[in-house]
Amino acid sequence: MKKQIQNFNHSALSLIEHIGLLVIAIATVFAMSSEVMIMLSSKAVTLTDLLLLFLYLEVVAMIQRYYTSGKLPVRFPLYIGIVALARYLILDMKSMDEWRMIAVTSSILLLALAILLIRYGHVRFPYLSDESSPTTEKTENTH
Repeated sequence: MKKQIQNFNHSALSLIEHIGLLVIAIATVFAMSSEVMIMLSSKAVTLTDLLLLFLYLEVVAMIQRYYTSGKLPVRFPLYIGIVALARYLILDMKSMDEWRMIAVTSSILLLALAILLIRYGHVRFPYLSDESSPTTEKTENTH
């Protein structure tokens, strides 16, 4: 009986997770479409428009990556954060004081360093069950 309840809970949570991802994907595609329509109606494309579209693509890529591998790399939200901060910096640069610009650019630098650190840790200390790591492939091929 306990196993059946656990299976049901797992199935229910998995269904909720998939529905949530589908809602996020649909909302992202809708937002992308709206942004493209705004660009078409204004007959102009700015760098901030392109960065916003890039943010949407990163969200879609993150969802796709989760569906194909069942994993969500921590790096994807960090990439999204970097692009979002860059877009914020570009949009509000004229109205920002020096300290705010330094804070935003420092945040971008910290996120980039975090990505490098995570990537280094992944390559240097891979999970034992991680087949995508070059270190794991070398050890598996030698045995």
